[in-house]
Amino acid sequence: MANETPYEDIDQALRGPLIQPGDDDYDGARAIYNAMIDKRPGLIVRCADVADVITAVNYGREQGLDIAVRGGGHNGPGLALVDDGLVIDLSGLRGIRVDPGARTARVEPGCVWGDVDHATHPFGLATVSGVIGTTGVGGLTLGGGHGYLSRRYGLTVDNLLAADVVLADGRLVHASEDENADLFWALRGGGGNFGVVTSFLFRLHPVDTVVAGPVFWSLDDLEATMRWYRDWLPGAPETVYALYQCCCIPPVEPFPEHLHGRNVCGLMFCNTGPEDEALAAVQPAREVAEPLFEHVGPMPYPVLQSMFDPLYPSGLQWYWKGDFVRELPDAAIAQHARFGDVPTPHSLMHLYPIDGAVQRVGSDATAFRYRDATWSMVIAGVDEDPANADSLRDWARAYWKAVHPHGAGASYVNFMMEEGADRVRATYGDNYARLRAIKAKYDPDNLFHVNQNIEPASR
Repeated sequence: MANETPYEDIDQALRGPLIQPGDDDYDGARAIYNAMIDKRPGLIVRCADVADVITAVNYGREQGLDIAVRGGGHNGPGLALVDDGLVIDLSGLRGIRVDPGARTARVEPGCVWGDVDHATHPFGLATVSGVIGTTGVGGLTLGGGHGYLSRRYGLTVDNLLAADVVLADGRLVHASEDENADLFWALRGGGGNFGVVTSFLFRLHPVDTVVAGPVFWSLDDLEATMRWYRDWLPGAPETVYALYQCCCIPPVEPFPEHLHGRNVCGLMFCNTGPEDEALAAVQPAREVAEPLFEHVGPMPYPVLQSMFDPLYPSGLQWYWKGDFVRELPDAAIAQHARFGDVPTPHSLMHLYPIDGAVQRVGSDATAFRYRDATWSMVIAGVDEDPANADSLRDWARAYWKAVHPHGAGASYVNFMMEEGADRVRATYGDNYARLRAIKAKYDPDNLFHVNQNIEPASR
């Protein structure tokens, strides 16, 4: 660090490093998962402990700085960074404590889900997370969180038991059903609007070996297979999870060489029931159309969770759009057939099931509102080459525009770019007014506004 800095006072109060423009590690510290984002913070506090978080929050508030909070850095629109302001970087806080008897895990906010799987799997336990092991725990959880275990065990927030939070005034508080219950309600889907979470306590479930993997069909079979999928999924046991996808077969094992680079549609299975029942659950997918390739079998749960990690490393260009989906009418399926031929090898469309256990929680029980949706859809234009950024946006937006009229009218908050206040309001629906009131209580001046922002209610 340079000898003279405008931030000497905060530097002296921190255990972790303070990083500024001109420092050797500045560009590395501001790099995030989505390389389409190029923001230049005024300073980055890489917190070493909770005391550093409190110091950074107080400093940012007192200096009138825009504050962004970074955990895993996977946020699509780059809201983990802010131009010219302060980034509170939690990536160094990666402690995990598993209590196998209580079936809980206390997780710090710099962890990614691969860290959690590593810590819980030796005990034959897991909690609900996403589908990529490098995704940050904090961002996914605060947005709601859905993944391979959701049909059986609900959303990530349905398995959140408590959280410790640094508020806008610098206080550290505990939030649970029994303490600051209104804050706890808001944290479960309300994003990073209410403070900096420094600890998450999750419920764990007995998950060890799963029967999982892909089944791919020709794009010529998309309409037939998607119609079958829409009718089959609601009646499938909740131990059976299958996301529908349009994607490109990567040039890696175990995929046969003659299929490398071919655009396809298909399913990604994760079955947590008995092995014989799980293998039998795949049979209808073989009968609806002849698979080009399948690779479904028993595997440790962390192997499934990390399967996409090497295919989607940090540093790719990303642009995504999302929607909640209740039904898949033939008209919507026809539009998926129009756009499902993805434009680059990394681009994709996924329909993530959020029925089953997710739907047994009331729409007002947590901030996450869309409990009556069947799927959470994401359309992602992804590529290595920055020159393709505009074409990625164009494809994702056109695809989304074509299918959006058939959606539920809102999106999973973690699948949104910076799309404006109306889109945020739609995401929370009837819960939005309550969220604004809680925001006014815990962050009345909207200090935490670099997010999918919920403005505090007027007093």
